[in-house]
Amino acid sequence: MGLGVGVCRGAGCMNQKEQIAKAIQEVSSVYQELAARPIERNCIARTECCQFKLTGKTPYLTRGEALLAAKAWRATGRKKIAPRDDGVCPMLDMPSGKCLIYANRPFACRTHFCAAAGGPYARREVVDLIRRLEVIDEQLGGDGPSPLPDAIARAL
Repeated sequence: MGLGVGVCRGAGCMNQKEQIAKAIQEVSSVYQELAARPIERNCIARTECCQFKLTGKTPYLTRGEALLAAKAWRATGRKKIAPRDDGVCPMLDMPSGKCLIYANRPFACRTHFCAAAGGPYARREVVDLIRRLEVIDEQLGGDGPSPLPDAIARAL
């Protein structure tokens, strides 16, 4: 993995693979809890939110989210993220208009700002989940969220 995780010594410490697996599981749990909340959303896959230059907004990922997204990216058979000059999310398959990691898309993509889908989540509705992602980031030795392309590229 590209992201280094702090070295731990002594009994009861997890090795790097175990720590990463636990973090990925915890991030997935946050995503599942978000999906279970009764907040109305209706994504109609217009892909406007995936076009960062168009919207002027780029999702930021914590280290745990980047690890999960990188795992999903590798599961598509890809090993690297090609830089895009057009400002489109590298996870978006332009011919099909589908996110290649949709089931594991980042928190910011799940709480998107698309007016057609219901607008952004109010921070008060999800701040507890954001805090959990921040704790996972801290446990992994992260330094806060990074722009999606950079975060995933480092995690690969």
